[in-house]
Amino acid sequence: MSNNSINTNVGSLIALQNLNYTATELQQTQNRISTGLAVSSAKDNGAIWAIAQNSRASISSLDSVKSSLQRSQSTVDVAVSAGQTISDLLNQIKSKTLSATDTSLDTASRTALNSDVSALIGQITKIISNADFNGANLIKTGGTTLYALANASGSAKLTVSAISLAVGGTNITFSATASFTTSTTASTLLTTVNASITNVNAAVAKLGTSSNALTTHLNFINALQDSLTQGVGNLVDADVAKESANLTALQTKQQLGIQALSIANASKSSLLSLFR
Repeated sequence: MSNNSINTNVGSLIALQNLNYTATELQQTQNRISTGLAVSSAKDNGAIWAIAQNSRASISSLDSVKSSLQRSQSTVDVAVSAGQTISDLLNQIKSKTLSATDTSLDTASRTALNSDVSALIGQITKIISNADFNGANLIKTGGTTLYALANASGSAKLTVSAISLAVGGTNITFSATASFTTSTTASTLLTTVNASITNVNAAVAKLGTSSNALTTHLNFINALQDSLTQGVGNLVDADVAKESANLTALQTKQQLGIQALSIANASKSSLLSLFR
């Protein structure tokens, strides 16, 4: 039995409810297509939104971790480059000092070799004083120990200890004024130079290992950040193809809803025929 009440148009109310529901779905679908996100705010899905936001915070923090690692890597690489040059200079010092141990060498030649050695020692000192990056120097006396960030929370760090290559220090044990005048004093210096070469090579190798460790961890952080970014996308990104198809269906449904509402509203006009 149809409801012919002039106060309540049930058909119109139902049609309007359906039309409003369709309009809400249509707005959500249009928002997903325009933003590319299935969850763009906490209202869409509070739990997923919170998880995604936490992951976004980690992703953003990892940018700072990468910057810290890259600065440390550059500082270590400068130290390694300087250390390798110092090692080469020590080899030259060894060669000249070894020549000066020759007992048949005349005084003038030995003096010339000593001058060369002094100049080479001076080059080592200059290299050490200039082997800094961003104000940090790993190889001077009292050098800077590095503490690179290793995770997003800042609770872990990679440490690269300073290693002094200063002349007269723990690795290069001869002084800045080291010299020789005879084959005997040249032999004495040669022993110290040989020990210094061994020490410096070991120190530079250690710095090279530290540089490789920083590179490995930097690669890991890059991969971790990519994985987190992909994970956030899996959580919140919309299936644009599916939403586009759904948009067409909802637009059609909306048109039918408008037509249904029009029909429901027109049904009351039939009551007027009773008064004609």
